[in-house]
Amino acid sequence: MSAKRKKQKTQQADAAASPKKIPEKEVVGRVRRLTGPVCEMEGLELVHVEYQREPRGRILRLYIDRPGGVTLDDCVDISRQLSDLLDVSLEELGPYHLEVSSPGLNRPLGQEKDFERFRGEKAKIRTARLLDGQRSFTGILAGMSEGNVLLECDSRTVSIPYDEITRARLVKSL
Repeated sequence: MSAKRKKQKTQQADAAASPKKIPEKEVVGRVRRLTGPVCEMEGLELVHVEYQREPRGRILRLYIDRPGGVTLDDCVDISRQLSDLLDVSLEELGPYHLEVSSPGLNRPLGQEKDFERFRGEKAKIRTARLLDGQRSFTGILAGMSEGNVLLECDSRTVSIPYDEITRARLVKSL
């Protein structure tokens, strides 16, 4: 076998072994569609899904909740149920760590309905691009209007396109 042909075979094998580069939003959407029904069957709400690179590798983090809160046993049960399903369905992603937890006090806001549900609550929102010269906004949620999240910041209401939001959380203090 020629050196050139051997190099091509090695490159093909490396490409097959390395994980596929799939956009984070696509992974999150797939995970939400796969895991939402399982959570609902257990009487839980799938609050938020994150997929990101961290120092210890890729993390797939699911936040679950129910009226009255979730227990450690709820998190363990859902993790066990979803582990094999996600491994098979997301095989092309390569290795990742699955974490299932409660949303906590600073609950992530990931769906449009969350911005209505928590109207009147203090939130922090980060956007993908600059809006009015800034990417980070903190204020009181005033709901949704025409695909925009309304946030009362100081003495003005900021209209933030939902599609531009990269991260949003409630801001609670003890």
